Parts: sequence; structure tokens; C-alpha cells
Amino acid sequence: MNFEQARFNMVEQQIRPWEVLDFGVLDVLMSVRREEFVPEAYKGVALSEAEIPLGHGGSMLIPVIEGKVLQAVQVKRSDKVLEIGAGSGYFAALLAAKADWVRTVDIEPALASMAHDNLKRYGVENVIVEEGDAICGWPSNAPYDLIVVSGGVPFVPESLLQQIKVGVRLFAFVVEPHLITAQLVTCLAEGQFRTESLFENAVPMMRNAPQKSHFKF
Repeated sequence: MNFEQARFNMVEQQIRPWEVLDFGVLDVLMSVRREEFVPEAYKGVALSEAEIPLGHGGSMLIPVIEGKVLQAVQVKRSDKVLEIGAGSGYFAALLAAKADWVRTVDIEPALASMAHDNLKRYGVENVIVEEGDAICGWPSNAPYDLIVVSGGVPFVPESLLQQIKVGVRLFAFVVEPHLITAQLVTCLAEGQFRTESLFENAVPMMRNAPQKSHFKF
């Protein structure tokens, strides 16, 4: 299989038509080899629109969603990033190509191990993979410049909002009646946040999604 041609087709036919036009984002999607981060049985469809299962209840976001998220969060070279939901490690590799460092955390030990092994084999040195439940935050290295929640949640916990710095942001897929909305939350001042709804799409729910009874306004 010609992966380079398939990668070009992925970017030009799947991702760019959905208004992912940031050249820096498109360059990263062209340079990080997605096929290196999928299970062996799915390498042939690694660059297609197929949803790729990872086992243990996990799956990869489809390429167009990965591109739209990467464009939305506008990662800077100085950013310290927390990703909640490591999956295969691919999206952490995309973030790491643009950030200072990335800490990616997964509650499922097998997926944390998969992400660690994939990133190590691929030679990504500025990602730390940890196992644990980070949906309400990962305070040991907070505050962060960017937090990305890689699956659906019913709301964004306040404890997570408290771990972003003033002037920076958090991305999450928030489940609302009949739809899932990609939201970018920016901290304007201590305790003050602006939420932008960016696009709607179906994504898998986080396995450790918080319960509404835990939400605090």
C-alpha cells in the first residue's frame, strides 16, 4: 500500500474540504504517520474515514475530527498540554509536534501501554504517558496551557477548568440533548470563562465521564 499517497488523499479529500485550512495543521497531519499508531489489523484503513477500534472500549477519532480539533486549539511551541484519553497515542503525537510537551493520561491500563509503546517506537520524546483517571484534572503538573478531552462528556468539571491558566483554553466534546458539540473554553480571568461552540459531531464517550451530580457551578 502506498501510505504517502493515502496520507495525501486523507488530507486533501477528507480533512481540507471540512474547512481545516491551517497550513501548520495540515503539515503536521502530513508528517505524522497515522498508520504507525493503529492496530496491525487496521493498517490498511488507517488513513480512511473508518472508525478504528483499539479494544478495551477505546477507538480513534476519525481523521477529519482530529484535524478540526488540532486547528481549533491552535497549539503553540511553548504550550504545556494535558490530553485526557491517550488512546493509541496518535493525537498526542500530533499535539507534541507543535507543543513544548504533552502529558497524556488514560484510565485503561492497556491503552496507556499501547500509547506509550507507539510513541516510543515512533520516537516522540516530548510526550509523557500516564495511567489514571484525569477527567477531573491531573493536578501534579497543573496549570496547563491547553487541556484536550478526547471523548464525549456530559459537562466540563469545574476542577478541570481550574487547571488552565488565564488566557488559555480547554477543548472538550460536550453532550447536549440530541447532539455532541465541540467546545473551546477560554479562561478570561480567575473564575471567568468564555465557551465557544465550534462544530457538532458524534464521538465516543469517555469511559470515565463524570456524573452530573458531581458538577459544581
